[in-house]
Amino acid sequence: MSDVLTGPGGPASGSAPAPGPQAPGYHPRRTLPLRVEAMRQLRRRRTLLMGGVLAALPFVLIIAFAIGGTPGSQGGSAADRINLMDTATASAANFAAVNLFVSAGFLLVVPVALFCGDTVASEASWSSLRYLLAAPVPRMRLLRSKLIVALGFSLAAMVLLPLVALVAGGAAYGWGPLQLPTGGQLAPSAALPRLALVVAFVFVSQLVTAALAFWLSTRTDAPLGAVGGAVGLTIVGNVLDAVTALGHWRDFLPAHWQFAWADALQPQLEWSGMVKGAAVSVTYALILFALAFRGFSRKDIVS
Repeated sequence: MSDVLTGPGGPASGSAPAPGPQAPGYHPRRTLPLRVEAMRQLRRRRTLLMGGVLAALPFVLIIAFAIGGTPGSQGGSAADRINLMDTATASAANFAAVNLFVSAGFLLVVPVALFCGDTVASEASWSSLRYLLAAPVPRMRLLRSKLIVALGFSLAAMVLLPLVALVAGGAAYGWGPLQLPTGGQLAPSAALPRLALVVAFVFVSQLVTAALAFWLSTRTDAPLGAVGGAVGLTIVGNVLDAVTALGHWRDFLPAHWQFAWADALQPQLEWSGMVKGAAVSVTYALILFALAFRGFSRKDIVS
């Protein structure tokens, strides 16, 4: 057991131990199946709570619009240039787009940071991580399984919100065409693929948060520290993006492209902003994921 706990394949000194006999029927690829990890995460209270919060948001907005009347533009921030709020009650598609607009900047960051930052750190805080590795579950397989499930739940959270908004918006405002902020409209058959593209871009843009939370999760035994650190650094990125004195340096901030999906809600689909934003996000994410796997493969597991 000490060999399993002190290094990726042997003692901390780096010497590889001689291969020993394996238990009958044991195979590394059969350890910690994705379905087992997925069911473990699905039954957790924070997963159910987060799903409930996201599912409740569309109904909260419907009530707010019913009390406050027709929505309209408020203030003059950079985000108001998208101006989706004016068309929120035009149709179910518009209502779903507004739900994504009001949540993409922060609310959807929370489930991504929660699912990815609570993976390894929670096992360490429960003192169960070393027992998983002693099972023995190979380190890279453990990380891979947890990362795939965490990203899957993050994507599910982003899909859940617009799906509930479409159903609730269809009941409240009807299934009319998508009214575009720049003028014109898209038929429902054309609007749904555009909304799917928006969700896909939001997911890709949040890969930075996912990777940061996952890397922090492999470095600390405190899940709250990993989740809070990822959310905090995301907020710092938003603050830096608001500093116009940085000029073109803001193009290297993932937060600078978080609303590039507005280009999907144009009469003619524009790809340039979304491609640039996706490239920045994926680049940072790959670096952070690599650091997470590299660091965890060499880490002494004592919790």
